[in-house]
Parts: sequence; C-alpha cells; structure tokens
Amino acid sequence: MSPSSPPGGPLPAVHTHCPYCALQCGTILSERDGAVTVEPSDFPVNQGALCRKGWTAPALLDAPDRLRHPLVRRADGVLRPASWDEALDTVADRVRALQAAHGRDAVAVFGGGGLTNEKAYLLGKFARVAMGTSLIDYNGRFCMSAAAVAGTAAFGTDRGLPFPVTDLDGAQAVLLAGANIAETMPPLLRHLDRAELIVVDPRRSRTADRAKLHLSPRPGTDLALALGLLHAAVTEGLCDDAYIAERTGGFDAAWRHAAAWWPERAEEVSGVPAGRQREAVRILARARHAYVLTGRGAEQHSKGADTVAAYINLALALGLPGRAGSGYGCLTGQGNGQGGREHGQKADQLPGYRRIDDPDARAHVAAVWGVDPRSLPGPGRPAVELLQSLGTGQGPRGLLVFGSNPAVSAPHSALVGERLAAADLLVVADFVPSETTHLADVVLPVAQWAEEEGTMTNLEGRLLRRRALRPPPPGVRTDLEVLRDLAVRLGQPPGRFPVEPREVFDELGRASRGGPADYSGISHRRLDAQETLHWPCPTDEHPGTPRLFLHRFAHPDGRARFAPVEHRDAAESPSARYPLIATTGRTLAHYQSGAQTRRVPELNAGVPEPVLEIHPDTAARARLADGMLARISSARGSAVARVRTVDSLRADTVFLPFHFPGAYRANLITNPAADPRSGMPEFKVAAVRVEPATGWT
Repeated sequence: MSPSSPPGGPLPAVHTHCPYCALQCGTILSERDGAVTVEPSDFPVNQGALCRKGWTAPALLDAPDRLRHPLVRRADGVLRPASWDEALDTVADRVRALQAAHGRDAVAVFGGGGLTNEKAYLLGKFARVAMGTSLIDYNGRFCMSAAAVAGTAAFGTDRGLPFPVTDLDGAQAVLLAGANIAETMPPLLRHLDRAELIVVDPRRSRTADRAKLHLSPRPGTDLALALGLLHAAVTEGLCDDAYIAERTGGFDAAWRHAAAWWPERAEEVSGVPAGRQREAVRILARARHAYVLTGRGAEQHSKGADTVAAYINLALALGLPGRAGSGYGCLTGQGNGQGGREHGQKADQLPGYRRIDDPDARAHVAAVWGVDPRSLPGPGRPAVELLQSLGTGQGPRGLLVFGSNPAVSAPHSALVGERLAAADLLVVADFVPSETTHLADVVLPVAQWAEEEGTMTNLEGRLLRRRALRPPPPGVRTDLEVLRDLAVRLGQPPGRFPVEPREVFDELGRASRGGPADYSGISHRRLDAQETLHWPCPTDEHPGTPRLFLHRFAHPDGRARFAPVEHRDAAESPSARYPLIATTGRTLAHYQSGAQTRRVPELNAGVPEPVLEIHPDTAARARLADGMLARISSARGSAVARVRTVDSLRADTVFLPFHFPGAYRANLITNPAADPRSGMPEFKVAAVRVEPATGWT
C-alpha cells in the first residue's frame, strides 16, 4: 500500500479518492509526522493526473479554524462551546417542542451531494423515521435534478454516464452542452484528446478554446438551439432511421415541435449561426463513435429538464444512446452527486431510486426499516421552495443541515439568509465554519473525507471505497454517529441507526434491492477486493453493469422515449433597467460555495475574489475598466466583483463565479424561478445592470 519507503520507515498510506467533483479521481494519501500528502493513483478516470484542487486537498484537513467541538447559541446571541450531550439534547428537545406545537413537518432536513452513500441513506431514513417529516431535500437539486428528470423520462432510469469514462477515449466527436470541463474536472480532458469537440457555451471558456467548433448561444436559449440542431439532423438526412424505428418511441411528436425550429429561426433566438448548427450536426453524424454530454449550463434553467430532453432527442435521432462506443451522458458535478440522489435525500424519493409515492416501494423499504409503511411521510418540497418557506408560517420552523452551505449556494441567497436567520431552530453539521454555520443555533463538528470510511458513486455509476487515513480529531464525531445519537434522543432504538459504515451499506443494499439503482450485490468486501462494480448489481455474483442500455432501455417496452419539447423564454428578460444577462459558474481554483477551497492557501492566493467577465465595449459603456470593482444588480439584489474584460464574451452577457461569500455572492443576483419538472432554479440567466462599485476598493 505504501507508495514509498523513506529512511524513517514506510509511510502509512491508503488508496482513496479526491473529496471534490464526481470524477472522483483516485488518490493515495500518506501521513508522516502529522503531515498528510497526496499523489494520484492510476485510477481509470484520472490515469495518474489530478487538478489543483486535488493536489491541495490535504491542506483542508488541518485548517486552523477546523470545528473541533459543538457550539450552542447562548442567551446573549453568541455561539459558544458546549458538550456533545448538551448540544444533542438541545437539538432533540427543540425538535420535539416544534413538532408537538406545529406537526411533524415543523422541522426539515437539508443534505448534500458530497455525503457518502452511507450518510445520504441514513439521513433520509432519519428524516422519515426518527423525525417523521416529509421535508427533506438536498443541494443536488441545484446541480443534477434537471438531467435526472430528463434522463429518467427518456431512458427509464438516470445514471449520469451510462458507460465508463474510459469509453470516451475512442470518441471521434463529442458535443459538450454547458460543460467547462477544463476547469470543473480537468483530468476528464485526457479522455477527449482524440475527439473533435463541439462546445456549447455563451463564454469562450478554457474548454471552448480546445474545441473544433464553439457555439455561443445567448444565455437561456439552449433549448431553441437544440431544436435547431435536431431540425438540421432531420432535414439533412442525418438521422439513424433504423435505430429510431427499432429502439425508440415518440419521434413524430417530438418532430412536430422541432419542425418549426429550422436553423435560421434558431439563429434569430440563440445568435448561433445556422451554418454552424448544421456543421455541428454533420460532425456528430459522420463520426462512428460520438457522444452528446450535458452539464450545468444546459440544466440550470427554469426549463432545464426540457432543455436536456432536447439534447437527448438529438442524441436519439443520431442513434447514439445504448450503442457501444457512442451515447448520451450527464456530467454529474458533486463528489457523490450520483449516489446522493439515489438513496433518499430527495423530496420524492426512497432508497434505490424508488419513488416515495409508490406503494410497493414504501412497503419494501418500510420492511427493511422495521416500520409500518403507513408511518412513512409522502413527498416533500424541493429545495428552493423548502428554503424560501422556512420560518414563514407556511413552511418548517426548523432546519437540520448536513454537508451543505445554502447561505451561499442557494439562488436569491439574501432571501435564503433571511429565512435561515428567522428559523426557530437551525442546526448545521460541518467540519469547517461556513456562512450557514454563522447563522446556526447549534453547530455539530463532524469528520471529513480522510477521517471516515464509506462509499461514493462517481459520475459513471461506479462504486468507490473512501478510506480513512487517520481518525477524526478529539471531540469530532462522524455524521453517522450524530444521526444515531439524535435518533435515540427522539425515541428510536439504537439498533435502527447503525454507525459502522459497512453495516449501513449492507442495509442500504437491502433497501435498494429490486429498485432502479440496485446496490444489493455490492459490498465493502467486494470493493476492498478491488472489484469494478457499477450499479445495477443485484447479486453477490453479478459483475455489475458498466454499460447500460446496450440491448434495451429501462422502460417496460425496452424503448427510449423522445420528448416533445418547445422553446420558451427564460423567467426574466433584459429590460431598460437591467439590460444585460448574467450567468454563473465555476473556476478552476474553487469548488461549490468555496467553504473548503477558500481555506486552502494556494487556491485562495490564486483566486482570492470573484472576477466579473465582461466584453470591453459593454464595460466602456458602463464606465468600467479592468481591475475596477463593479456592482452587478438584479431585481433581487447586488453583488460586487473585480472587472476583467474579455474580447470573446458576448456583448450582452456577463459572467460571475459563485464561490464567494458576503457582498461577493453571485447568488445575491440569481433567479430562484424553478423548473416545474425538476425544481432546478435558474442560475444561468439573470437580468442585470453593471456600474462602478462606489465606496469599495
């Protein structure tokens, strides 16, 4: 196991995975004299490479402000240290009091896409059994929900990539719709070295710089563009008619909508020249091995599910999904974004990707949990609605947060901050202080990635072992221990909430048995034996399913479904007061709300503040120049960022990263308007104006 043996003796080392994105690069962690170092392993997805975040991840383990003991807000309004018994008793007493006065849904739970499978599973069980609340959702609602809805409708089940990442090595053409992988998951680029890239992005991103063809639509018009691409495929005779007839259904209905979106009309709406649309389709159609991959840029819209469906329609028309060496996939973002959405954190879901309103699913899971199916609550509220209703009288009075920082990551974050502050009870379990812990009544310090055992499911549906290099610091507990200790205080028998990850995973497997995401044949033992296992894996002898849909899709008739979708405008359009469109995204140095990466000196030194990307002509009209601080205002509020002019950016568009707190929060301006099908908020389109930020330096 040890990568090297220095004179002082061998280094204790473990093979594990990066704590950040869903690529889950393989790493080897070593410790000597209290210092942890990392090196990449030759894992298939990263092949010995890491991005800057992966290389610097150990710095977070010993962050100077690491949470090491519980905190309780005292009568003077200050968070002060407390014992674990006092903190947990406080939480349990206040949960009981709120539920006694206002009903079971008086307290909600909010989870995260970075939690291990074991933690995500037990959190869902805790909410529905120990608390009896229907109100549980998670921050994955902000990341992958639109693609999950569209993928399930099209294929019968949702797995980000229904094929291994290494299949992309043979791609001859790849369309990336709204994915800037050069900054969000750089090691993935090495799998696309031989492909002709078509990148759909309003910005000329680092990924677009590598593309053969860059399509730059006006933000909010991806759906019109995707309809134009399908129109070109049909009218130029590039569709795979035999595949459509043999393996799909619903093409005629989808075409009735797309028929009105000839490329020239799509150009009028999106700004992408009709000739480039046709060229993109020709590149895909002439390739023997081609892929269509979507990311957050296509998904984070009030019509996100329909937009992803339109790209899936294009892939189906070309005969790509379920064909060896080709396909459609969603580039899942968060570390356990795939597993986190499969085992009960979502408002409408039970483990195994089962629906909570399915009587058979309720009966199966209730039997595993040892409870009456009638005691399980029904569907709850998706994240945006849940957070905005907190403390209003129409929503929950209390909230328990595990593995998320909604004070920064939620859209219209000023309003969310007000709602968090107005709650009668806010409890946050985390390992470093965050903008959400600052608002909490109780803060519970928990273990982080190199201090715990468990499993993750990466973007290709592969189960991975997270291994502990060292124990948590004294005074810190695991999330599983916290959930068990709270459940017991709420009247549950201790055995119902195990704390050993292997035991929790085995129960998760039983609960998922027979469901779309069936883990029942997977175990820590098999993973420790280095078996490569993708779900579904229904028995101990089953080899797992690295490639879905090769013979049939997951609908009862085995066919994929085209979706009849129509373009519609974004929830808000530019106006005289707010003439520009702001879109948001990630940078290479930071991750999610930045609560982790802003604590890594090397990363923070490289990108210490947000940068507003703006076209030079647009900047000049606003009296802005490079290096100035700009105020970016929408109907919801204002954010501040440093100006960087970019010649290649659309003149009607500005870009902000979303990793920063306080007045630098991009989500102060974003629109919480949600997709009716998935609950995804519209992070990618906000009508704004820009001006000098007076009074700032």
